[in-house]
Amino acid sequence: MMMRKHYVPLLLSAISLSLTLAQPSGTIRSGPMVGYGEMTEVMLWIQLTAPADVQYHYWAEGNDAEGRTTPKQRANVEDSCVMLTLITGMEFGKRFDYEVTVNGKVVQRPYPLRFQTQALWQWRIDPPAFTVAFGSCVYVNDSTYDRPGKPYGSDYDIFSAVAAKKADLMLWLGDNCYYREADWTSEAHMRYRYAHTRSLPQLQPLLGATHNYAIWDDHDYGPNDSDRRFRLKKESLETFKLFWANHTYGVDDVPGVFQRFEWQDAEFFMLDDRYYRSPDLMPNDSAKTMFGREQLAWLKESLVESKAPFKIIVNGNEVLSPNRFESFGNFTAEYRELLHWIKAQNIAGVMFLSGDLHLSVLNCLRDTTFYPLYDFTCSSLTAGLSSSLREADNRYVVPGTFVNDAHTFGLLKFDGPRKDRSLTMECYDKDGKLRWSRIVMANELKAKGEK
Repeated sequence: MMMRKHYVPLLLSAISLSLTLAQPSGTIRSGPMVGYGEMTEVMLWIQLTAPADVQYHYWAEGNDAEGRTTPKQRANVEDSCVMLTLITGMEFGKRFDYEVTVNGKVVQRPYPLRFQTQALWQWRIDPPAFTVAFGSCVYVNDSTYDRPGKPYGSDYDIFSAVAAKKADLMLWLGDNCYYREADWTSEAHMRYRYAHTRSLPQLQPLLGATHNYAIWDDHDYGPNDSDRRFRLKKESLETFKLFWANHTYGVDDVPGVFQRFEWQDAEFFMLDDRYYRSPDLMPNDSAKTMFGREQLAWLKESLVESKAPFKIIVNGNEVLSPNRFESFGNFTAEYRELLHWIKAQNIAGVMFLSGDLHLSVLNCLRDTTFYPLYDFTCSSLTAGLSSSLREADNRYVVPGTFVNDAHTFGLLKFDGPRKDRSLTMECYDKDGKLRWSRIVMANELKAKGEK
């Protein structure tokens, strides 16, 4: 125990030191990144190349004469020179420009830096229109650690295409980086992998002007197909918390990356499909679980409590597809329990987002006694594409939505008056070209006979 107490900081220091090589001391390695946003507060994230003091100056859009500056904070080696800054006391429903100062000097970024506070619309006006971007599977090549042969990552300019859509928030659906063998055996190297991926130049404009929320899947949790047995799961969770700026992680004494948050009149339920997951090859009986009893209970209670017309359940693995690969359908008892419960409780407005498969598709589970349930799978952003699956393999595919010939990302566009809200689902390829679009009304996502 004494050895580990001294050994880990030395490793982390070594990794942090390696991040400074070939870069001036005290410069920005990646970010700033905009994290969660509420009506009066926003979280910002940044990683530096060496210990330094960080401040932000921010002002309401078009009014730089009345800006404010955050207190000075010190980024340190123990936290891999990562700094999380919470800005509070802001006016709701406003957009802000900002700049970052390192060691007293403004560091110019060659792209806009912006964030926003959510509107206080309840009881006053119709909910504002807003747009959500999402995607999964970000592989950034690193020849020192990659397997020999053709590089697995490509088309990094897809992040420029996502940024060009100017979405209000970006949901990262897992495999947001890919741990290699050296990474998942070492907390220090988990941090190295995140730092390496996060510093991708094409990624920076998206991080700096869009609110980012994340969950994980196997590759940014541990080894391929990893589950609750992963021996560094606690260290992996701490690394995730260090490199993302979500509002919450798990609940009470139930750790994990799951959370819920509202954006205007939609609510998002972000799930953790790894921390409590049974091994995939375990018998498919009542004991086999993807989410665990506590997380599933939290999800049910949260759905009952929610008044949002759109309740978006976000998971790393596919939810509604047939029993293939790592989909939720391979956990039959838990799958049936959740879907039966949603129907029995008449929970309106539910739809799913998922990633993992390295293709994009809209699945739909139709029930003559209930409203259609949709699962919009979107993958991958930069990792290799799937060639083993076909549209004909899945009976739930909405015709014309199967895409496996290009890297893709998704958009959700929420619009319309409070009592007639619409959701437009769109799939774009790496060049920003629209591949398909579907519209669903909030009033369509209700049990038959429900007003």
